[in-house]
Amino acid sequence: MDMLMTPDSTRYLNIAAGSHPVDYSPLIGMIEGEGIGPELFDVCRKLLDTIEAHTSVRFRYRHGGLIGKQALVASGQSLTLEIIDFCSNVFRDSGTLFCGPGGDRFVYELRKEFSLYCKLVPLQPQPALRDTGPLRATAVEGVDILLVRENLGGLYQGEFSLDDWDRGQRALHQFSYTTEQVTDILQTALALAKARQGELCVVTKPGGAPSISKLWETQARHVIEGSGVKLKLLEVDNASYQMVAHARNFDVVVAPNLFGDILGDSAALLLASRGMSYSMNFNHSGHAVYQTGHGAAHDLAGTDRANPLGQILSLAMMLHESFGLTDIARALHAAIDDTLSAGWRTPDIAAPDSRIVGTQRFGSQVASRLPLYLQAELRTTA
Repeated sequence: MDMLMTPDSTRYLNIAAGSHPVDYSPLIGMIEGEGIGPELFDVCRKLLDTIEAHTSVRFRYRHGGLIGKQALVASGQSLTLEIIDFCSNVFRDSGTLFCGPGGDRFVYELRKEFSLYCKLVPLQPQPALRDTGPLRATAVEGVDILLVRENLGGLYQGEFSLDDWDRGQRALHQFSYTTEQVTDILQTALALAKARQGELCVVTKPGGAPSISKLWETQARHVIEGSGVKLKLLEVDNASYQMVAHARNFDVVVAPNLFGDILGDSAALLLASRGMSYSMNFNHSGHAVYQTGHGAAHDLAGTDRANPLGQILSLAMMLHESFGLTDIARALHAAIDDTLSAGWRTPDIAAPDSRIVGTQRFGSQVASRLPLYLQAELRTTA
């Protein structure tokens, strides 16, 4: 059976935001989101129940309200004061947020409200899916990229308006980066590169965005000086091609907000389906939000066809990073790998000989295998 690249004892959150205590009665702020969100949360809640049934860990839960487009319709805001208070209270009590998809400007406003300056997107293809996606198996074998995205500056956090004028309408958008913002994310990416293979790729676009690119390139050379880490500078259009065509040439990739968003989605080709993508956003206090890398997929809501693996993998990342439950995260990765290796697939990652099932049954297959791997991991660490 192919084994996944499961978590080791290294926690990226410790590297990037400083050490934080491990809690064996972890508090999870659950925000289901819209579209397929509630269905994916059903799967993850059953996995958490399975973990509790076979370990000494007891999770504490708090449940948030509407976000995204649902909240916008109900209240006129995609990030409501109710959700801000909910998140603040979870963070105050040393909890973390497990979040489903939310549309409109929810994610951008959430990141700004809580200074979630960094987004990490692991790009680690599942070995069992190497013949399943749109890319050749040789293109994805051995790939392990960590994409680091800046969240608080750039296009997505600018000031914008749509105004009437004498020729119709005019869209205005003003945005910026400061030395502090750029240095902050580059230092985080550098620390992560040191903990991995010692290679850092910085993505810019000198011709199209000259001033911002100059700031990023200047600060990159300054931050990396004397570190022993190898620096590579790539323009975003070339990077979007190279990260798919020659993915094994990359270790840690750091990019401005817009570029990081595009690269994360295009590089999801390496994972066989966008439904496999996941991420974490965090601040310097160690407060973190775990989500999938895909949207609400309203067209799939209620059909039991959505791939839950992005949400499950974000759950595993939360267990490892925020709660230090590395053995449990490894067991969950192994149960996922076992399920995929046995041929169980949702429609988006199906091969000709797959056992094609829906969201809930796929989740049940993972849950049924999880106790065996939990027992094995707990025996190893006892």
